[in-house]
Amino acid sequence: MIELENVGYSYGGGELLSDVSVCLSPGSFHFLTGPSGAGKTTLMKLCYGALRPTSGQVRAFDADMAGLDRDAMALLRRRIGVVHQDCRFLDHLSLTDNVALPLIVSGHDMAQERENLDELMNWVGLSQRAGALPPELSGGERQRAALARAVILSPDMVLADEPTGNVDWEMSQRLLQLLIELNRMGKTVLIASHDLALIRAAKSQVQARVLRIANRQLQLAGADL
Repeated sequence: MIELENVGYSYGGGELLSDVSVCLSPGSFHFLTGPSGAGKTTLMKLCYGALRPTSGQVRAFDADMAGLDRDAMALLRRRIGVVHQDCRFLDHLSLTDNVALPLIVSGHDMAQERENLDELMNWVGLSQRAGALPPELSGGERQRAALARAVILSPDMVLADEPTGNVDWEMSQRLLQLLIELNRMGKTVLIASHDLALIRAAKSQVQARVLRIANRQLQLAGADL
């Protein structure tokens, strides 16, 4: 589904990632770990084309990202749902309108999508907060809304960058369960996280591989996690 082959990325004159090779196969579940500044967010951006590698090749759905024009890249990104660290909501729009933005931008008929949108809001437990503005939401509500927006177009893959970084353990577990449900529905899931307790909780429920960035390279973490 997404494959990085000998990928390197340099920033500001220094090398952040070097000789990274990994294949995220359909239906797989991966965690990405590593210390702050190791390059987790950079690696995820390489996976969905927000950054281009300075060396090596990134392929997504059998296409070399380097050869895609703007329109082809836009279509490809609809197949990859991204949960960003900062959520990136528009504060003047309601929660429902923020979640629905990908549908609107891609030209969907909102009248036809209303039932699906309502079901999705119920799935993430936010039906009662549908009319709230983003500044009125708690950290957990914002993260669940970000996940809903990431999957509104029914992508094949979900990339979540530290989705539990600003919430308590109970909410972390709830978010994890939503991501596990997506994986059981056939979605490929990649979660960047430094929370080892969360990773252990996931590994008791799904067959999750743990990747660690260390010394600019990607390694398969040991079974001790």
